[in-house]
Amino acid sequence: MIRPATPADLDAIADLHAAARASYYRGHIPDEAFDSPAEHARTRAGWAAAIERGAVLCAEQDGTVAGVAAFREVDTVMTLTQLHVDPGLWRVGIGAALHSACVGAWQCAGVDSVRLEVFEHNTRAQSFYARQGWLPDRDEPRAGDHLVLRFTVPPAAE
Repeated sequence: MIRPATPADLDAIADLHAAARASYYRGHIPDEAFDSPAEHARTRAGWAAAIERGAVLCAEQDGTVAGVAAFREVDTVMTLTQLHVDPGLWRVGIGAALHSACVGAWQCAGVDSVRLEVFEHNTRAQSFYARQGWLPDRDEPRAGDHLVLRFTVPPAAE
């Protein structure tokens, strides 16, 4: 089930985010950059703010948060800022369901294009986004150690 996140989900979201980030950053950047008390506090504060804005969707499985997605306008561009699935539940459709829910929200909001950044070494996520229809951004292909992707939001089915 996909639903809006609530403040009661904050601990589960922060824990899931930490586990997902560890899965793709470990071995590529220093652990303290993603797995330190300061980074966990910063991440938790960011998720709290996003939940308060109403910009977070949760995938729930068996009463547990199994995935999370967040999006918002960044410099007037709709941006998928986060999409994480519990690493123990990869490849069972949770990410695709979250992505589909995001697309529905973007369609309702009249958004026609969305941007995201994906870590250059996170080939699993890159493959996922390619399967969803994301393409490299021709105008801005990189942002530091992240690839920039674009998604053209299809018109809503009538």
